[in-house]
Amino acid sequence: MNTTARTDRAARFAAAYALLRAAADIGDHLVQSDHCARTKGATDAAPTVGDDGTVHGTKAGRKACAVHCLTYTATQATALLLGSRAFGLRLRPGHLAAALAISGLTHYAVDRRVPGGLLQRFADATGKGNFYRLADHGINGAARMDAAVHHGFETIAAAVLAR
Repeated sequence: MNTTARTDRAARFAAAYALLRAAADIGDHLVQSDHCARTKGATDAAPTVGDDGTVHGTKAGRKACAVHCLTYTATQATALLLGSRAFGLRLRPGHLAAALAISGLTHYAVDRRVPGGLLQRFADATGKGNFYRLADHGINGAARMDAAVHHGFETIAAAVLAR
C-alpha cells in the first residue's frame, strides 16, 4: 500500500471515529427518549414502573432497547452520511452497513443491562464487579463500563469504515 493510500485510510478512520463518537453521544443523551432510557433494561424479574404506574417487564425492556438502538444507529448513519459528503470520505456502502451493524447490535447487547447481563458478568469475571455496582461519589460504574465498551466497538466500526 502506498503512502497516499495509508494517509487516506488514516484520515477516513479519524473522521469516521469522530463522527461515530459525536453521534453516539447525541443518540444516547439527546435523541433517546426518557421511556427508552428507563425501560430498556427491564425484565420480568426486575421490572420498571412508568410515571403512569405501568409495570414494564422483559418484553417492554427488549422493545425499548430495540427502539433506542434503532434511533441511535440512525443518528450515527446520519452523521456518517453528512460527514462523508462534507469531507469527501467516500465511504463504501457495504462497509457503512457493516460498521453500523457492529455499533447498533453491540449497543443493544450492552444496553439491555439486565441483572446478570453480559456487562455485569464480564465485570464480575474480571474482578470489576464492585466498580460495576458503584453508584457513589458522582460515579456510576455500570455507566462508565457501558461507555467504554461502546467506545471500543465504535473504534472497530471506524476501522471497518476506513478500509
